[in-house]
Amino acid sequence: MTVEPGRPVPDFVVPATSNKNVHLRALRGYRILLYFYPKNNTPACTIESQDFGANYNRFRQQNILLFGVSRDSLDSHEAFKRAQSLPFELISDSNEALCNLFGVLREKELLGRTITGLVRSTFLIDEQGILARAWIDVDARNHVHRILDELDARPRRTG
Repeated sequence: MTVEPGRPVPDFVVPATSNKNVHLRALRGYRILLYFYPKNNTPACTIESQDFGANYNRFRQQNILLFGVSRDSLDSHEAFKRAQSLPFELISDSNEALCNLFGVLREKELLGRTITGLVRSTFLIDEQGILARAWIDVDARNHVHRILDELDARPRRTG
């Protein structure tokens, strides 16, 4: 089952950097932005993560908590977060539970082999836990600014 815009996101608890667990229900009252990226320390993922980091305060000004999500281990995430000076937590989805919930895994051809790859995507969950918006299969180079432009242009719903 994958979550769809306009529907509640099932509660989850997932491990994150800084010895934290992200518990969706505990974050009610905030908007949550989850950006899924394929792998730490790759060029496009580094660019995208740096861009989210550089714009972190703009998201916080809009009551948005930001989390990066990949299938990398917590150790890999800690090193990546430190190397990139990221001001937000990274979620380790090594068991692919969040990837499956949000439907970001796709079969791809790579060097004649079929692999399961993560499709770069971002999801906005509103203050009540409803999936408000999904950006699927995005370009790492301009994605963050497109999200911010859209958020700035759209008036926020209030409870």
